[in-house]
Amino acid sequence: MNQLTYLRYEVIRTYRNRRFLMFSLAFPLILFLAVAGPHKNQMIVGIPFPLYYMTGMVAWGTMVAVISSGARIAAERQVGWTRQLRITPLPTWSYFAAKIFCGYLMAILSMLILFVAGSLVGVHLTLSQWFVMVGLLLVGLIPFSVLGIMFGHLLTTDSLGPAIGGTTALFALLGGAYGPLVTGGALLTVVKCLPSYWLVIASKSALIGGGWPPQAWIVIAVWTVVTSVLAVRVYQRDTRKI
Repeated sequence: MNQLTYLRYEVIRTYRNRRFLMFSLAFPLILFLAVAGPHKNQMIVGIPFPLYYMTGMVAWGTMVAVISSGARIAAERQVGWTRQLRITPLPTWSYFAAKIFCGYLMAILSMLILFVAGSLVGVHLTLSQWFVMVGLLLVGLIPFSVLGIMFGHLLTTDSLGPAIGGTTALFALLGGAYGPLVTGGALLTVVKCLPSYWLVIASKSALIGGGWPPQAWIVIAVWTVVTSVLAVRVYQRDTRKI
């Protein structure tokens, strides 16, 4: 099996998973329209509420999209597919790259759907602001995609669903995806150390210009390094078991 064939196979599998599509695409869209629609003329933390909430739902939906690559890894481990792949010429990096690529495809689709919905309720940005927002979101998803790989090699298929749901919900809640949970004090300092916080803040950064502050890049970099180290160790341990 060559790399392009395997990548095509992964993309087809991803878009055939209806339950996954519903959870990562439909739920954030429905929640956005239900909450942002009636409050489209309000402001929050200095920006229009629909814009702030749209980015919050984008953060949640895209987190689910990239972390859920771990569900496919866990399922493949259970049936012995990953073991079979290891005796083929397919490089290990191609296997993980395909999972991350499919996760990002789903994340981009989730963004597009929510961006269209946002435009319908009054979200207006310049082309450069859209590019800044999308760029920041894609960078901010890197540690979550690595986290999905780690979950896939650490947990079983039965336990992975609740783990993904609970992890993404907690990150989204603390990061302010559903609304600002923390507005000041020591707890805000802690919340700013979460990558999900900066996913939500991407909208505000796009409006005021200049992108993220340095703290955001440091937080994303640290989370990426830590999750990568943990993912490698979990993968190595899992490989030794087979």
